[in-house]
Amino acid sequence: MRAIKIVIGMAMTLIVSLSIVSSSVFAHEFEAPMQELFKVKVSAWLHDAVIVNAIKMQNKKSSPLSEEQIIVLDKQWRAEVDSTKKPLINATLSNELSFFLKNIQEKSDGVYTEIFVMDNKGLNVGQSSVTSDYWQGDEAKWKKTFLVGKGSVHIGKVKQDESTQEFQSQLSATISDPASGVPIGAITIGIGLDNL
Repeated sequence: MRAIKIVIGMAMTLIVSLSIVSSSVFAHEFEAPMQELFKVKVSAWLHDAVIVNAIKMQNKKSSPLSEEQIIVLDKQWRAEVDSTKKPLINATLSNELSFFLKNIQEKSDGVYTEIFVMDNKGLNVGQSSVTSDYWQGDEAKWKKTFLVGKGSVHIGKVKQDESTQEFQSQLSATISDPASGVPIGAITIGIGLDNL
């Protein structure tokens, strides 16, 4: 009986190890094409004046905000997601940058599943669709790009979307002012890996 338990334990360890290895191989399988997509396509529109000017304007507006005030805004956004009244969400989704990003997503043939731009505090500036939260500053998509500096790119884990059953990953990058080279914000793009 003890020998059977040991064999079962070893088999379970092997299964878990194999699933970890296969999932990390799977995640890395898309990194090179995602980096290429960033270099060839995304970087072409990343420093468009619509993006840069929107971030600069919001950086001025959000500069006096404390972390407590940011958390209050984030809670407001989260509450609005399930509410009929959405003043903060509607203000963001109806700005020029959001229309610009929606247009890019619509023309991508399913490659881009979402696009959102963040300011220098990690707050949403514009987005192609509603995000679940307003503040990204506590997440890797912002910490591993904006905080790292100019030229930083972060590729997230591969995840399967529950509703569409499609595999997706997020590509995030620092956005710098083209004139000065100083980081001003960041962008995250959901990549539909089945369409990559």
